[in-house]
Amino acid sequence: MAHGRRSFASSVDAEPPAPGARPNEWRAVGMLLPYLWEYKWRVLVALAFLASAKFANVGVPLVLKDVVDALAPAQQPLALPLALLIAYGLLRLSTVLFAELRDVVFVRVTQRAIRRVALTVFRHLHSLSLRFHLDRQTGGMTRDIERGTRGISTLLNFMLFSIIPVILEFSLVAAVLLTKFDWRFAAVTFAAVAIYIFFTVSITEWRMDIRRQANELDSRANTRAIDSLLNYETVKYFNNEEYEARRYDDNLRKYESAAVKNEVSLGLLNVGQSCVIAIAVTLLMILAAEGVVNNTLTLGDLVLINGLLIQLYIPLNFLGMVYREIKQALIDTDRMFRLLQQNREIQDSPNAVTLAAGSASIRFEQVEFFYDPKRQILFDVSFDVPAGSKVAVVGHSGAGKSTLARLLYRFYDVSRGAIIINGWDIRTLEQTSLRGAIGIVPQDTVLFNDSIYYNIHYGRPAATHEEVIGAARAAHIHEFIESLPDKYEARVGERGLKLSGGEKQRVAIARAILKKPSILIFDEATSALDSETEQSIQAELARIAQGHTTLVIAHRLSTIMDADQILVMEGGRIIERGSHRELLERDGAYAQMWALQQQEESQQPRAKAA
Repeated sequence: MAHGRRSFASSVDAEPPAPGARPNEWRAVGMLLPYLWEYKWRVLVALAFLASAKFANVGVPLVLKDVVDALAPAQQPLALPLALLIAYGLLRLSTVLFAELRDVVFVRVTQRAIRRVALTVFRHLHSLSLRFHLDRQTGGMTRDIERGTRGISTLLNFMLFSIIPVILEFSLVAAVLLTKFDWRFAAVTFAAVAIYIFFTVSITEWRMDIRRQANELDSRANTRAIDSLLNYETVKYFNNEEYEARRYDDNLRKYESAAVKNEVSLGLLNVGQSCVIAIAVTLLMILAAEGVVNNTLTLGDLVLINGLLIQLYIPLNFLGMVYREIKQALIDTDRMFRLLQQNREIQDSPNAVTLAAGSASIRFEQVEFFYDPKRQILFDVSFDVPAGSKVAVVGHSGAGKSTLARLLYRFYDVSRGAIIINGWDIRTLEQTSLRGAIGIVPQDTVLFNDSIYYNIHYGRPAATHEEVIGAARAAHIHEFIESLPDKYEARVGERGLKLSGGEKQRVAIARAILKKPSILIFDEATSALDSETEQSIQAELARIAQGHTTLVIAHRLSTIMDADQILVMEGGRIIERGSHRELLERDGAYAQMWALQQQEESQQPRAKAA
């Protein structure tokens, strides 16, 4: 059966950026381009509307100049320049009309990009290893995703509809100034714009460090708040409400300080920008007024220059805000995209094989495993679970029993050795087909904050209503559910906290039954049940296990007496193996555990009677 074995190179985590290193946020633009390509024609049409709006905008003061000159006393107007006034009104309307059409055309591009990126990140997070999810900070990560998706909208809108229009409008104004007036007007305008952009970029770059720090503190405060609320009961158990509030407030205080610095720096930026614009406008109006006095310029020219400058400097006045928002959006988007660069520690090999449906045999071959090289968990573990048989693993807490289930599910890859299913090294199998063949009832059952029906149905979303009810009956939870006011639609609360430990575990059993897997794993499946309930459900579990390849990780030895083979683990090693009778006759570690549990169970009736 070894024909399916394949060599497998262990994955290496992506190297994190060096401390203090500033990420290249602009790479987020390149990562966004593929998401825009789907609607390239909409983007081009939106840009065409944008250009039309800007041409109309620059045309307004040109027409206004002709209107003023036509009405000037020196011209002795004989009739109202109606055509010019109508053209003026149409240009004003066109400016707004084309801008709105641009937004209507482009909105689908933005929303589709946000949707596709968010979905890509969501799928990628689910594809990451258990190691990543054990290390993650949920509150901070969700805030990063929220800010990142919002940043995409900001980035697309500001880069396309703020930066490009300013460049286009500046080019048009420069062309008018160069063709209609002497070089001094263009020189003052160019110099002012250059100084304005240099000042804005310099101050904004300085401000971004403050904003980046504020975001980091905001994520940290959010992480602290969510972690505390998720552990509400523990906080109450130890009367630590004020302690949690102080820790949360400590993060908020640091964020407050960073936010104040951010606003002060914004005030400095706005004042500096206003000074540059005010000086430039004053100089240009002096030059224009001088031309009118010297009869080299008309009153209409003065109005034209004023109108052009207003139209140029109004959008330019927002350049600081636009640049700041673009930079912030780049940081937020890049932070979200960095989640996509988290290395998938567990990946399908290029030639991954689909595990065929049907009975399955399992073999652990000299398996060794460590989360950290300094702390090895499993040592030279080898055993077979023939198709349709039942193997139990027992041992004290920390012996490595549950690690076997995690390795079988391929949440981690073995450090040495191999796990074989039907002759195939599981590292050569598609993860979806591997996990689809395994059903598990975990020791610590966590449910979705939804209805009981949803949580059972989750085992196999394609299952019918009757199959869900049948699984609940098999798990001996149907009668309990029917006794609830909302029956199967009763909500279980966050992490299933509205249900008792035993009720949660029976929901987990029903969910595993509904999945109809080839391999069943019971990881302390009845640990949260009382003795009476355990006895009533144990026979059902035995019936369910028939015909399945079953791995039972157990604490109560009375639940695995019928196992074909029992493995006794200690310190990550198998120290004994055999049937229940054989192990008792051997009078080793298993026999001692059996004697101890029998003694404890015999003392329980006396304790109840007392």
